[in-house]
Amino acid sequence: MTVLNALVPDNGYQKLADKAYGDENRQKLDIYLPAHTRSDHPLKTVVFFYGGSWDSGSKADYKFVAEALTSAGYIVVIPDYRLYPEVVFPAFVDDGARAVTWVLEHINEYGGEAGHVTIAGHSAGAHIAALLSLDATYLAKYDHQPTDVTAMIGLAGPYDFLPLQSDRLKQIFGPEQQRWRSQPIHFVEGNNPPMLLMVGNKDRTVLPKNSVNLATKIKQKNGAVELIEFDDLNHVAMVSYLAKPLRGRDELRQTIIAFINQF
Repeated sequence: MTVLNALVPDNGYQKLADKAYGDENRQKLDIYLPAHTRSDHPLKTVVFFYGGSWDSGSKADYKFVAEALTSAGYIVVIPDYRLYPEVVFPAFVDDGARAVTWVLEHINEYGGEAGHVTIAGHSAGAHIAALLSLDATYLAKYDHQPTDVTAMIGLAGPYDFLPLQSDRLKQIFGPEQQRWRSQPIHFVEGNNPPMLLMVGNKDRTVLPKNSVNLATKIKQKNGAVELIEFDDLNHVAMVSYLAKPLRGRDELRQTIIAFINQF
């Protein structure tokens, strides 16, 4: 991701770094503001949670995502969140709820509008975004609810990944009898904010069935969901193709923009 950032323009947006949404070192977020917008018109906001298997990642590595979306006129917020082994599930999801709460309550101070906040994520970040959209207990802790969020976008997310195979994941998600709570698919009731699930069919890291299964379950419950499959993309490409040097026909970014602009 560092290489992608080096190839991304530094103009076109203003970065406000390290706004604290909690007391811990990793409970900070960066705000990216589009440079060329009407100051009298509130902007839509995208909160993006990066991936990294719940044990790695940094908001500093995702400038390319911020540029991709600020160039479309959105405010972009990229939070850090605590990682394994400092914490285990559900602490990183709780951090996500704290970050979203901060955005809902403060984004108007930066030209945004609380009524137009989309949460998004790639891989482990999509898992966090999905749980915040489907399991109301996380946002309820901070006096909010999933429908306070306008929409959710998941890129190559793990939503239905039991049983766990690796010892590391077993440590992250705790005792077997409690692991079901980590699965977004178990919290589908049909009342979720509209969701766009995007998946690359060459993904061998997070199998496409995660997105297919979740979309199917939401549709069965008459919830709002759209599933978009990219036949030629793998797991990393599902986020790296947002970077300006790799956009090509720009299908990934344009699909996201079209979805956000529905609301």
